[in-house]
Amino acid sequence: MRILIVFCIVALSTVSIAAQQTEPRSSLTEVATAPDARGASAIEARLLTTMLNGSDDSPVTNIKLVIRNVSPNFYTYVTGWATFYDNAAVRCGEGLFKVDALAPNESVEADAPGLRLRCAPSTWRITATNLLTRTVDVAKPGEPAPVETPAAAAGLERPLRTNFIISIDGEEHPIQLNNPLVLKLGNRDTTIVLKPVP
Repeated sequence: MRILIVFCIVALSTVSIAAQQTEPRSSLTEVATAPDARGASAIEARLLTTMLNGSDDSPVTNIKLVIRNVSPNFYTYVTGWATFYDNAAVRCGEGLFKVDALAPNESVEADAPGLRLRCAPSTWRITATNLLTRTVDVAKPGEPAPVETPAAAAGLERPLRTNFIISIDGEEHPIQLNNPLVLKLGNRDTTIVLKPVP
């Protein structure tokens, strides 16, 4: 029984270390990189805000950063986390960034509202949480491409749009066919899935 417990702890530690190695930490003056679902570099970011001296009494609440698309994909929607660590490698702040459209090799300035940085960080990293492409979702690389019908090829059938925007209380969220959108309503998560009529 003890051997089984020790084996489980070692296995979980290995998984944890492997997960931490996918988004390496960078110094504040270096570029941070985030991979896509396949492990290829997708976006990189560089900090524009240089005054990052937060504390518990006076946290830094926003930063400016430049996001660059280093992949060959055109992203229609990108979100991610900028996470900061102090000298002891303890996480002391994180903020969510959002970009609405990002072409290959394009850079855009973004911010991270809602950040609560409570230290003078020494390292940081970024994590991509949503990388929606123009034609397919990178998070689902194994799905087959849609088959074009003869009526569509002849121009007799209206093409089916795969990208939609849902507006909830004035806030717009991208949604794709068969790709769930999870919203927090009150104290529970609600999943919305847009499906074609069979």
